[in-house]
Amino acid sequence: MNRPGKCNGIRGNLKALMRFVIKSLKDQFDSLDKHTQWGIDFLERYAKFVKERIEIEQNYAKQLRNLVKKYCPKRSSKDEEPRFTSCIAFFNILNELNDYAGQREVVAEEMAHRVYGELMRYAHDLKTERKMHLQEGRKAQQYLDMCWKQMDNSKKKFERECREAEKAQQSYERLDNDTNATKADVEKAKQQLNLRTHMADENKNEYAAQLQNFNGEQHKHFYVVIPQIYKQLQEMDERRTIKLSECYRGFADSERKVIPIISKCLEGMILAAKSVDERRDSQMVVDSFKSGFEPPGDFPFEDYSQHIYRTISDGTISASKQESGKVDAKTTVGKAKGKLWLFGKKPKGPALEDFSHLPPEQRRKKLQQRIDELNRELQKESDQKEALNKMKDVYEKNPQMGDPGSLQPKLAETMNNIDRLRMEIHKNEAWLSEVEGKTGGRGDRRHSSDINHLVTQGRESPEGSYTDDANQEVRGPPQQHGHHSEFDDEFEDDDPLPAIGHCKAIYPFDGHNEGTLAMKEGEVLYIIEEDKGDGWTRARRQNGEEGYVPTSYIDVTLEKNSKGAVTYI
Repeated sequence: MNRPGKCNGIRGNLKALMRFVIKSLKDQFDSLDKHTQWGIDFLERYAKFVKERIEIEQNYAKQLRNLVKKYCPKRSSKDEEPRFTSCIAFFNILNELNDYAGQREVVAEEMAHRVYGELMRYAHDLKTERKMHLQEGRKAQQYLDMCWKQMDNSKKKFERECREAEKAQQSYERLDNDTNATKADVEKAKQQLNLRTHMADENKNEYAAQLQNFNGEQHKHFYVVIPQIYKQLQEMDERRTIKLSECYRGFADSERKVIPIISKCLEGMILAAKSVDERRDSQMVVDSFKSGFEPPGDFPFEDYSQHIYRTISDGTISASKQESGKVDAKTTVGKAKGKLWLFGKKPKGPALEDFSHLPPEQRRKKLQQRIDELNRELQKESDQKEALNKMKDVYEKNPQMGDPGSLQPKLAETMNNIDRLRMEIHKNEAWLSEVEGKTGGRGDRRHSSDINHLVTQGRESPEGSYTDDANQEVRGPPQQHGHHSEFDDEFEDDDPLPAIGHCKAIYPFDGHNEGTLAMKEGEVLYIIEEDKGDGWTRARRQNGEEGYVPTSYIDVTLEKNSKGAVTYI
């Protein structure tokens, strides 16, 4: 009677052990699930790191380019081009820095293509592969669980039928030993025993078949299916590790590839620093601000005590000597004061076409530079004219190629440009000859009234605000400025020019610039020098104050007996 209970205990222990093994294996499968998910998360985290590094490189390159753009000169004209070696070196450094920024962009592009893009693609493939392997593992586990349930159900059914057969046997034996039982009851119990025994045998066979099938599937599950899935997960994880290693290497290679070019950029910066020449820069400063003027002369001694001891007899002679002395002193002092502005405060005013607002040496350089530029433009126009003439000859010989008349407007325009350039060159050469003549003969000043009244052609109109030019040595400012220039001084050596006519101011003129004369509307002035074609007329007030006024601002009437008398309105 104790054997069935003992068997039930053994079966219970086996069942518990089986459940423990299956649970343990399932827990290990879940652990691999978590590990592979962690590997993918780590891969994506590294991809995010690379992405942020790419953004840093891109922002760094962008900021470097903005910095270079901010400090690069905006060369709107040739005069603003850097000339000093220190400036040229700095601009070369900016160019090298711009190239360096380009290499940072190359690093960002290489990382984005070789590392970040590859990581994102591989992470997507890795997720798909992991999902497939985990689904296969879960399906295998579900199939094994189903086989286990079928086997367990058949076993339970077999166990139940065995107990029913055992009860039927006990009932039959009890009735068979009972003398009071009828034969029909015994026969019925016997039939029930045979039925239960037959059903138990069928369930036994079913249980045996299910058990054999489960054992086969379990062996296949634990020795074939699960090891294969685990191996595939292991290979997947190893490939993930290898991919990370390759990306680490590619991350470093992206930086290492640009190191030679970056080194060249740094070497270029060092060469730019070595190219700085302090003596050359200082010589440029000297050449740029060299005026060509002579230093001011000595101030004479003015003897105010002569009239104290003079006698009546020599009063006339002393007075004449004193007057002559005063004139000389005034002339000399005036000349000295006229030069002092060159070394102190420069006159203000807009730049003139003939660069007369500059000192002689600087004016000569500017004029020579302009003449060279005009000659280059003239050469271009001449080459264009020659090409158009050749094309015209071709069209005349071969009318099917084009109409020769269609080139006539372009030829006329080119000829006009050539004439204009030649006139400009001639005008600038005249200015250059003028300034070179004055610079060469500065030691021996000429007091001729023709030279003193020389007016530069091509001066701007009154609306352009006349300003002092290279003739400031011979054309001084108005008396109200409180100091004299060489123009006033040299005219003080001779008698004042005679009036050749008179004029009436049509419009008021401020006369703020050097050498001009302010006037009010309706004011009458004497004309002492005609307009030389530059738009300016020299006039004098009744108090002796002289200067230039715009011809278009006055109504001029010249004396009929004056040379070349013309009335300007």
